[in-house]
Amino acid sequence: MSEDMKLRNYHAQVWDEPLLMDKSVKGQRGILVPEAEPGIRSEVGKAEDLIPANMRRKAPPDLPEMAQPQVLRHFTRLSQMTMGNDASNDIGVGTCTMKYSPKVNEALCGLPQMADLHPYQDESTVQGILEILYKTRDFLREISGMDEISFQPASGGQAVYTAASIVRAYHEARGEGTKRDQVITTIFSHPVDAACPATVGYEVVTIMPDKDGYPDIEALKASLSDRTAALLITNPEDIGLYNPRIEEFVKRVHGVGGLCFTDQANANGVLGKARAADAGFDMCHFNLHKTFSSPHGGMGPGCGALAVKEHLAGFLPVPVVKKDGKRYSLDYDRPESIGKVRDFYGNAQVVLRVYAWIMSLGAEGLNQVAETAVLNNNYLEKLLLAVPGITESYGEGKIRLDQIRYSWEKLTADTGVTSEDIERRMTDYGIQAYWTSHHPQLIPEPFTPEPTDSYSREDIEEWAAVMRQISKEAYEDPEKVKSAPHRGITTAVDESAALLHEKCMFTYKKYKRMKAEGK
Repeated sequence: MSEDMKLRNYHAQVWDEPLLMDKSVKGQRGILVPEAEPGIRSEVGKAEDLIPANMRRKAPPDLPEMAQPQVLRHFTRLSQMTMGNDASNDIGVGTCTMKYSPKVNEALCGLPQMADLHPYQDESTVQGILEILYKTRDFLREISGMDEISFQPASGGQAVYTAASIVRAYHEARGEGTKRDQVITTIFSHPVDAACPATVGYEVVTIMPDKDGYPDIEALKASLSDRTAALLITNPEDIGLYNPRIEEFVKRVHGVGGLCFTDQANANGVLGKARAADAGFDMCHFNLHKTFSSPHGGMGPGCGALAVKEHLAGFLPVPVVKKDGKRYSLDYDRPESIGKVRDFYGNAQVVLRVYAWIMSLGAEGLNQVAETAVLNNNYLEKLLLAVPGITESYGEGKIRLDQIRYSWEKLTADTGVTSEDIERRMTDYGIQAYWTSHHPQLIPEPFTPEPTDSYSREDIEEWAAVMRQISKEAYEDPEKVKSAPHRGITTAVDESAALLHEKCMFTYKKYKRMKAEGK
């Protein structure tokens, strides 16, 4: 990569757009609904009479009143201030796998045959989408080696929660629900692998890395007992290292009667290369809105497909799609099921995109996805480690797979510029900020880019060039970075108004109250 690579002359659209409620003008309407004809009124009566008295609002909802042009301008302006894969380079949003979603797949989801479906339709009228769900299930069974799939979880986090709930149901069915009260995970597994079992009620035991950067096998041995309910682990972990002792981990947990789940939210580097079932796992999940190129959608819509071996299939949420001859149906007759974790049978549009993506690639293409993702990651590694101030922790000299957790610790010590400062400065170059998707911050001043199979060599070089430019600025004029952004749409966060601070407003009612109080 040329060191004098020219960066784009970027400047964001900044509209300082008010909230929709603040733009409301009493009496304005986006559409005038015609009044019901006299004959209909006399036959049907008042619409509100159809609603039970105890379910009626005491007052009309406080909705914004706006004409159509104002609504259109509002959302168009917001869209112009939004970065995303179709407008910017999203390599930095590591652990979230932001990749290109082919637009032909979006067209498929927009077809009337898909868009006009309703989840309460009779099964005889939705055979097409049930077939897609069933065939995508078979694809994921082959990719994972598992026996049954649920598309009901709406996210990776909900898939992990579902897995933890199945762990509890499995041990309760065996009369060991009370005794088995511990779940084991690792520090560089996705945080949901600890949070979800804790939410279900388990005590979480966290394994730290050994001197080579892998989860410490001796710490695992010391943690195992007849209290062990399960191991929930991400592999490769968020530092990018694939655990070479993963089969031993699984065998030892099974040896004390526990179950094993592997978090495959970021499976780009292992598609067609490693199957969860072949390592002995009882369960795994895939974030279809990540690895399988359905849009991430800013925390939704998504689908965390949960895959299980036969001995756990009965515990999956209802319904599960089944096939009898040529007919597809939804199977609710599953007495051991944990019930539902979401309405209906999952996000069918996401599954349709995944089906189309897999069909377009085939087995050979999925292998190429993994090889390209790993190649891209290692090329970016070479470029970034040449940038002053960037270091890499754990597993020195070892091959990383789909992502790496780097550190700006040296640059911070030299200049005072932090990882958060750099995150804001990135947006001045039209590069998506890398969030804080690298917690817990065991590695100081972290950032975790993930150049998936979607990104070209030019994309990778551009991203690295931005990091090199910001590093140069930090050493020469640190205040320029600290006071960023200057051309982007993000703003520096008032640290006194942190997430749980009283000024944080999660509802419009609270926003109005705080505004009225002058806060």
